[in-house]
Amino acid sequence: MATTRKKKPTAGAGAGAGARAVAGARRPEVRLPPLAVYEGGIEADGDYDGLELTGLDLAGQSGAGARFLDCALRECGLDEVRLTGARFLDSVLSGVRGVGTDLAGAQLRDVELVDARLGGAQLHGAVLERVVVRGGKSDYLNLRAAKLKDVVFEGCVLSEPDFGGAVLERVEFVDCVLTGADFSGARLKDVDLRGVQRLEIARGVESLAGAVISTAQLLDLAPVLAAQLGVRVEE
Repeated sequence: MATTRKKKPTAGAGAGAGARAVAGARRPEVRLPPLAVYEGGIEADGDYDGLELTGLDLAGQSGAGARFLDCALRECGLDEVRLTGARFLDSVLSGVRGVGTDLAGAQLRDVELVDARLGGAQLHGAVLERVVVRGGKSDYLNLRAAKLKDVVFEGCVLSEPDFGGAVLERVEFVDCVLTGADFSGARLKDVDLRGVQRLEIARGVESLAGAVISTAQLLDLAPVLAAQLGVRVEE
């Protein structure tokens, strides 16, 4: 396992003369209309448009295939909620919490996820486009075979996230902690890891082609890179 700790980079850090600048992620611009208060539960294939769900305990409910458009979910409990294949469009999820939340195959487009606390959330095969994950903490986040495009992880803690077989394009990590990460078989393009304050890669360091790291991170990753190449380092 490789561990790095680094201060937030200044603009242009790590880019040498003539180096191609990493393409930045396009952030969502979520502008919610006036919302109607919704106090019910969620249903499979439900259609939720322009609603605000605040403080609801949705534990164990199934919203598989549901669509949330111009919605806000605030301080809702999502333990064991089944949202497989659900679509979240132009929406905000703030302060949500849950263990075992199932979002496999879900679509998140133009979404802000703020101060969430999730454990074992399943997003394998999900599609995330123009998404900001800001603050909060996620343990064992499963993003295997997911597609992430224009995604920003900002000021959050990701403990043992699984990006195995995922496709990441224009993904930024800003002031984050990223520990025990698995990138096995992932495909990366314009993935900026320079803003990771603490970086630990458990598996898949060989899949980091397409990522940008700082000089300090390269030095810290040297032992695991050498091990991957079968190179012995001796004094």
